[in-house]
Amino acid sequence: MSEKKTTHFGYEQVEVDQKAERVADVFHSVAGKYDLMNDLMSGGVHRLWKRYTIEKSAVRAGHKVLDIAGGTGDLSYQFARKVGPEGLVVLADINASMLNVGRDRLTDRGVAGNLTCAQADAQYLPFPDNTFDCITIAFGLRNVTDKDLALAAMLRVLKPGGRLLILEFSKPGNPLLEKAYDTYSFTLLPLMGKLITNDSDSYRYLAESIRMHPDQKTLQGMMDNAGFVMTEFQNMTGGIVALHMGVKP
Repeated sequence: MSEKKTTHFGYEQVEVDQKAERVADVFHSVAGKYDLMNDLMSGGVHRLWKRYTIEKSAVRAGHKVLDIAGGTGDLSYQFARKVGPEGLVVLADINASMLNVGRDRLTDRGVAGNLTCAQADAQYLPFPDNTFDCITIAFGLRNVTDKDLALAAMLRVLKPGGRLLILEFSKPGNPLLEKAYDTYSFTLLPLMGKLITNDSDSYRYLAESIRMHPDQKTLQGMMDNAGFVMTEFQNMTGGIVALHMGVKP
């Protein structure tokens, strides 16, 4: 009898087919206060990280953009303004609670016509080959069970010459910064989660999931192996966050 495959859920080992459900529970819990917590956790700097991502995307009028793990729609909102009425933005998220918050938020901000929402798993994207000019995934890849499978799916649905941008927490280059960041992540984050959302466990998981995510060079190598070319990454805030970029040949 073969052993069941396991993967990490934060620091915990779980069966592969259980991880998606466990991650879903986290985001069902935090969806309602997700934006508030992002502002508190990053001091608002997450908005600068996302703005830089949009600048590097080179998205222009008429483009089709897929915003994977788009959550509450920060990137989708900006992309919808860039692609204009002839373009299309797909806000995709595996989590229904996050997707509903994002849909309502974008509707309230007057986005319509060139944006649609899709509940979709990054590993099994339900779109035809060669569909999108640009794909972004911001703070979502670390929660994906099989990252190699997801990267292959993203490559498939990109048009030749299309660009993938992965914005994700990464590994600080300075040991002192890394130590301070660890103290913040494992002490203050769960405390804020407890005070704001009455859920410290979810934010402890989020801190652990960052530590389990591949470092900058490893993720770049994974993109290379998936078939992307011209791969590169840009560290931000001392490497706490990195933006990885690659092109479909």
